[in-house]
Amino acid sequence: MPRARRRRARLPTPILLIAPSLVFMTALFAWPLVVGVAQAFTGVDGPTLSHAQRMLDDPYFWPAARNTVLLIVVLIPLQFAFALTMALVLRERPRFSGLYFYIWVVPLAISDLAAGLVWLSIFTDRGYLNSVLDRLGVEPYSWLSYEHPTTVFLAVLIAELWRATSLVFVIIVAGLQGIPQDYDEAAAVFGATYWQRLRHVILPQLRPSLQVAMILRTILAFQTFAVAQALAGRDFPLLVGETYHWYNTLQNANVAAVIALVVLGASMVTSVAYLRLLRDRTTEVAT
Repeated sequence: MPRARRRRARLPTPILLIAPSLVFMTALFAWPLVVGVAQAFTGVDGPTLSHAQRMLDDPYFWPAARNTVLLIVVLIPLQFAFALTMALVLRERPRFSGLYFYIWVVPLAISDLAAGLVWLSIFTDRGYLNSVLDRLGVEPYSWLSYEHPTTVFLAVLIAELWRATSLVFVIIVAGLQGIPQDYDEAAAVFGATYWQRLRHVILPQLRPSLQVAMILRTILAFQTFAVAQALAGRDFPLLVGETYHWYNTLQNANVAAVIALVVLGASMVTSVAYLRLLRDRTTEVAT
């Protein structure tokens, strides 16, 4: 009888298997989220919205939100276009394809701040780009001056494009390796052109990889900070940069927590939108 009670008292095996993950997620996500929400909406006298109001009244907040959205809208399509093109080139197995792969993934080994410093040495007033222009007889240009917001944005865009496209590229390459060649060859036998095979054979089977890459890359794009900080500082404010500024410079963790929650909410909304947009409707119809 006692043995039977002991057996009944034991936790089910599935719960024991996922227990480490639950503890990990609670410690690294759930608990910091609770603390962040408490910091954002709690004051000396109890619950308050004053921290959120102070965030909205900050003259840097709305430019930071605009720059973050603009960077994502322009950056993500360009990254996927470049990454998909490079992956399709490797799929054809050209000569030295292995060398191309390692060259294209080199930026993955470089930190955000290091990448920003590399591009700073190119775009600064006495950088490599102005040196080349000077040798060509062209007057140097202040690419990172606050008086030229367009070129500042382009400099941050190019640096992020160089730094982070390799991540999307690796995910797409992995997805292409899981697509059987039989489908593509069968479509070619029946007279399908390369673009028809790409649209109706390759891309539909690549949807899961594209979905993962798009969600991951968009979330990371919301967190862009070090590259823009190295190149332009607060001349090109971003949301995560404002979080750092409020927390570290102004010593106000409450407003920093509010901005962090804005970034979290925007990331979650876009992730859900991607999941709904890229879901496989043929599977839903079949079920």
